[in-house]
Amino acid sequence: MEKITSADGVDIHYLRLGTGSPVIFLHGWSASAREWLPFASELADHHDVICWDARGHGGHNQPQNSSTHVADMAADLNQLINELKLDQVTLVGHSMGALTLWQYIRDFGCDRLAGICIVDQSPKLVTDEQWHNGIYGHFNQAANNRLIARLREDFAEGLLQLVANGYNRKSYDNYQRNSRGFQQMREYLQSLNGEPLVQCWESLTAADYRDVLPTISVPALLIYGDESQFYSQQVAEYVRDTIPVAELHTYENSDHSPQLWHRERFIWDLKQFCEKLER
Repeated sequence: MEKITSADGVDIHYLRLGTGSPVIFLHGWSASAREWLPFASELADHHDVICWDARGHGGHNQPQNSSTHVADMAADLNQLINELKLDQVTLVGHSMGALTLWQYIRDFGCDRLAGICIVDQSPKLVTDEQWHNGIYGHFNQAANNRLIARLREDFAEGLLQLVANGYNRKSYDNYQRNSRGFQQMREYLQSLNGEPLVQCWESLTAADYRDVLPTISVPALLIYGDESQFYSQQVAEYVRDTIPVAELHTYENSDHSPQLWHRERFIWDLKQFCEKLER
């Protein structure tokens, strides 16, 4: 992997392949560049494709006094775009990647962007009496505080319980019977350094990007799962209706990672979207 070094000394690793208009894939919380590699290879014939490991992710050393705040990730993204001299970039963000993308737009605007793709994310994760389009529709600050305490006690199990206790009944049942899929996720999560990821989660759940959505001046492709563990269909519709130019695709029988359940469809939709941006 290639790397850049941030102003606070964090090495940001990334993979780059292909030629053409640039596409940057931004992975979800606790994931890595590997989440996007199967998709990146499909776009590399016509695009300059970049997949990164966000700070605190990917198993790379994290300097002791460095931050894993989402604003730092957005600054890293801006530095990456600048150092690689990219322009007219399409940003593709899944879960945390979408929050990173929105933070980038808040801090640096849309001047270097051609378009964005959001995969199954809400602009505000924590709910309150006026906002029900966050996690589960009823994940308030008290619930988040309990989760954070659980993550610090047992990071892997806390995250798996977050996945299991939402809208998707299959996830709940699979967790209860300790399916092979949950066993594999547990083994992976237990290999991670939890504290930087918990600090990252604290920043993600403190963020509110509802004011950013109306300011987005480039087209947006929205991909949501109809059986997301975390978000109802109302979340997808809110994001679509709040971004000025947005098209929504809801993938059937799909959870929080609809791109994995409908890989070929997602690749097709993303390619078509990128082609329209270039016209």
